[in-house]
Amino acid sequence: MATNDRKSDANMQPLTAEERRIIIDKGTEPPFTGELWDHFASGAYACRQCGAELYKSHQKFHSECGWPSFDDEITGAVRRESDADGRRTEILCAACGGHLGHVFEGERLTDKNVRHCVNSASLVFRQADNDATIQPKTDEAIFAGGCFWGVEHFLAELPGVISATSGYCGGQTEEPTYEQVCTGRTGHAEAVRVVFDPHTISYEKLARLFFEIHDPTQLNRQGLDVGDQYRSALFYRDDQQKRIAEKLIAELRANGYQVVTQLQPAPQFYPAEDYHQDYLAKHPSRPACHRRIRRFEK
Repeated sequence: MATNDRKSDANMQPLTAEERRIIIDKGTEPPFTGELWDHFASGAYACRQCGAELYKSHQKFHSECGWPSFDDEITGAVRRESDADGRRTEILCAACGGHLGHVFEGERLTDKNVRHCVNSASLVFRQADNDATIQPKTDEAIFAGGCFWGVEHFLAELPGVISATSGYCGGQTEEPTYEQVCTGRTGHAEAVRVVFDPHTISYEKLARLFFEIHDPTQLNRQGLDVGDQYRSALFYRDDQQKRIAEKLIAELRANGYQVVTQLQPAPQFYPAEDYHQDYLAKHPSRPACHRRIRRFEK
């Protein structure tokens, strides 16, 4: 846990009705709506109600969940309590008890393996003196190319990849199970979320490997695995990822491949059950369901 001196402000403005709904009544703002969810600048994030500093900017990371995400807190700044739903852990400002959001562990999004999921409305940002915009520590990519065991296995081996998580993406069912996805009625694809260090490996290199470890010309199937849950899809998180994907698909089509890979904005990603994670590493005798074909070489 990071250690920093906490600062508070006794002159905070009164809460708006929406801020009271979230901070006092423990509500939740819709994802991707808060002004701080995709905000990265040098400074500190403080409690909107009392002004106590809660997080430093270097603790913030991209999670693509739609809310500000932090993998650490200022020591003593955040209190944890069991949520009323009996399943989650609520986080509150230790100084005033204002509701912040929830904390999750085991998602493997950063090395610290913790995600503070915080409402933007619960925070105010204080710019550092140098006023320098900083790059996030990590970036994310989501790929679907048939059975997620093999896709995860290949991508996890690349230098610069921090984690590769098998899961479900692109459908309408919330918190789907493997059994539900296998029915083909959830709309989800088996997918892999990759968290990577953009200073070590580029998104383009990841995407190139993705197109070479599965067959992007097969529609709603990969080999013997048939169904739209095995479709080829790339879920981009910004325009840059979309442009890179479009460029790679154009290269493949120029090489004679009739690519059917779907390009979609990244929706909610649901991690799969624990027994699916690192499956091929846990079962080394099981043959891989993917192999690499260098499709970009003429």
